[in-house]
Amino acid sequence: MGVFNIKAIIENYKRKINIQYDLKISDINKTKWLLLPIISMVLVNCAPKSTYQDYISDVYQTSQSGDNLKLLSSVEAKSTSTDVKKVTLEILPNEEFQKYYGFGASFTESSAWNLATIPVESRKQVLTKLFSPTEGAGFTLTRTHINSSDYSNNHYTYIEEGDEDLSTFSIHEDMKGFTGDENDQVRGIELIEPSYDIIPMILEASSIPGADFKIIASPWSPPSWMKTGETSEMTNGSLRPEYYGIWAEYMSKYVTAYKEQGITLWGITPQNEPLHAHDAHWDSNGFTPEQGRDFLRDHLGPQLVKDGHLNLEDLESGLRVLIYDHNKSTMNDYVQKTYEDPEASKYAWGTAFHWYTNSELKGNNWYADELAELEKNWPNKGMIHTESSIDIDANDPIGQYWRASTDYAGTFVPFETYANDIITDLNHGTQGYIEWCSILSHKGQPNPYDNFNSAPVLINPTTDEVIYTPLYYLLSHFSKFIRPDAKRIGIKANDVDGLIYTAAKNPDGSIAVVVYNNNEEAHELSITLETNTYIAQIAPKALQTIHLRNK
Repeated sequence: MGVFNIKAIIENYKRKINIQYDLKISDINKTKWLLLPIISMVLVNCAPKSTYQDYISDVYQTSQSGDNLKLLSSVEAKSTSTDVKKVTLEILPNEEFQKYYGFGASFTESSAWNLATIPVESRKQVLTKLFSPTEGAGFTLTRTHINSSDYSNNHYTYIEEGDEDLSTFSIHEDMKGFTGDENDQVRGIELIEPSYDIIPMILEASSIPGADFKIIASPWSPPSWMKTGETSEMTNGSLRPEYYGIWAEYMSKYVTAYKEQGITLWGITPQNEPLHAHDAHWDSNGFTPEQGRDFLRDHLGPQLVKDGHLNLEDLESGLRVLIYDHNKSTMNDYVQKTYEDPEASKYAWGTAFHWYTNSELKGNNWYADELAELEKNWPNKGMIHTESSIDIDANDPIGQYWRASTDYAGTFVPFETYANDIITDLNHGTQGYIEWCSILSHKGQPNPYDNFNSAPVLINPTTDEVIYTPLYYLLSHFSKFIRPDAKRIGIKANDVDGLIYTAAKNPDGSIAVVVYNNNEEAHELSITLETNTYIAQIAPKALQTIHLRNK
């Protein structure tokens, strides 16, 4: 409504109540008691309706006390005590930051093997719980390995030894299934569907109603005959420079071969954990910053362009190349060599990074400064967290997330570490977060390298029991409610120790506020969104998603 005519309104009002007024300014003051309700009514009618006026809140909680993505009732969500500490969170929906691509976990040979050991209906249920946005976590960003990885049953590549013209190249290894005799960990366990493998797993996951996920592929090691300085097969050492061109063509052939199977890869990294040239105990390959730059600039980038996978005019329209793919603690020094070289940088969509060593994260404020530096220095490059994991406690795969765990550098609490790491990453420009294996056995197997991890889903391959760990629910708080193309939005609050939060606005207009309370006492959250206020009580040691949506 535009400017309104007060004199006309008053005249109309006079006629209705048969009162005579002289409309001099001095007399308006005498009759302001009559005008106030009129003007108030007009002002209310003219005020624009808030976009979020009719929004309601759904509150989901995962906690140490046993909530697993529990939808809280209105009674549970509201405080009944005056002693609960109150925290005010103000959402700023028009203050927009980075776009999100998704959240999820990875397709590995070990994950496929575990699914091959359980009945078909159970397998489909697991995939539904992982990839359905309505009946499950709705994972939208994933990863897989080129050649074997630390979570394969054994070492393998896609060509025969010495094949420099790549005439024997075939991804049959990713679709041939299992014999049950690959290593001691799988031997003697019944396979319900021996023909299952990585590619069948990806295709079946894609068929889940509503499933919509992207895949980043990463190599752990080139074939041994292309390398020098290995300590064992496909372990440590580095690619010989004379094989850079062949290896680039090999990787491009992989992208093509997957596309022929109906799988269009979203991204690729030139090398998983390139700083592992001497100290790894599994498939690995060292690339110095200079070697990584040269390989991308002179070989991989041009090869991907030649084969039609990468579009230099629009890096968003084709396959995305993410450089580095190692710990975020040292990523800035590594990526600088590539990004400051315009001929190399033009092929790189962004940076991939991991979180290790877990126990050092908290003491270094989750490397927030390093993330901020990356975002500041290279604002036009993407940022994706591509791997995290923890060692499994096979005797307590649920409880271990809530108590102290250890790695070779120190002590950390897994649930606290994940929640803080993800939210810190998001608040500093990260556009997606991927866990390592999506599925492993209840012992963290198969892993022939005695490096047993936990995962969102654990399967007992002999009893067919399926366990959804706290990590599954933790990731769901993000993947289920922050959908692809959502944008991080502003949120501010009074500082409270042990409380961390982030907010995002989805393409459908809904808003997700994710809060982690690491304290030993509950807090009352008062969340304001323009004219609306929503109240939610968050339990001690709990992660909560407040989903604000149009009713």
